[in-house]
Amino acid sequence: PSWYDIVGLDKRSNEFCEGIDASQERLMELVKGEMDVGIARNRIVLAGFSQGGALSLYTGMQLPAGTPPLAGIVVMSGYLPHESGFKITKGLEDTPIWHGHGSVDPLVKMNMAKESVEKVKERGATNYTLKTYAGLAHSVNPQEVSDVLAFLQTVLPPDESCRIKLKDPSEMSIKELKGAIAKAGLGRKALGFSEKREFIDLVRDYRLGKL
Repeated sequence: PSWYDIVGLDKRSNEFCEGIDASQERLMELVKGEMDVGIARNRIVLAGFSQGGALSLYTGMQLPAGTPPLAGIVVMSGYLPHESGFKITKGLEDTPIWHGHGSVDPLVKMNMAKESVEKVKERGATNYTLKTYAGLAHSVNPQEVSDVLAFLQTVLPPDESCRIKLKDPSEMSIKELKGAIAKAGLGRKALGFSEKREFIDLVRDYRLGKL
């Protein structure tokens, strides 16, 4: 199934995107779900290829106001769908947008990508980058993947608040220790253990790379 119906990719047909509102709402719920578990919106990126990239652009710039913009939006071989229904939420104008597009894309033609950039900027976007890949059709290539990675590393720099903090083995229950040992595949090394200290030492040595 697709994110929404595509009647055609000419300017007139692109206004008929049945299902796009429901898909936009679904994507917004996914973002909210991540935020509800403690991930800040400025540590979230929406990304997609073709129609997925189009929906990422359409949704990411229209998220509810009140919190920081997304860390970024990645559009690969995509475009701006349903232009008449697109309005950038105040405060999200500076959301970093990276758009990669093949110069010989036969489906979403290059001129459509350029027009999408113009329309999004006309509505207030200030941080939109379009990169063209010579000879590339409706696909991706290693250079584009590398460029996406570079973009992600820029908009999602290391952040201590996002690091996984492991519970100290000495503070773990026997059940938690046994679970950690089983997950690490160390069950055989724990055979015959009877004291909690033995389980603690095994988990600690594993984390320190001593095994």
